[in-house]
Amino acid sequence: MNDHQRQTIKSAALSCFGPNASVRLFGSRTDDRKRGGDIDLLIHTSLAEPSAIANAEIAFQVQLQQALGEQRIDVLVDYPNRRLRPPIFTIAEQTSIPL
Repeated sequence: MNDHQRQTIKSAALSCFGPNASVRLFGSRTDDRKRGGDIDLLIHTSLAEPSAIANAEIAFQVQLQQALGEQRIDVLVDYPNRRLRPPIFTIAEQTSIPL
């Protein structure tokens, strides 16, 4: 992943999920020696309203597709008071790098 992609993702996350949002990259793209694969992102947001989170995720995906071209982008969104936290969130947290 290059610097332009990192900055584009970070800017889109802040724009869509709020100024306190953080975004982390996990999966195969954390290793620059590996090529290809989808972009796996973990976003922490202070948004709590389910519809606001869904709208933010849609806007985020649209912004990234427009800026980076068509790519497979998988997004996990963590938010306050999440009732169910699947194991993938822990894996992503442990293996990710901040953008």
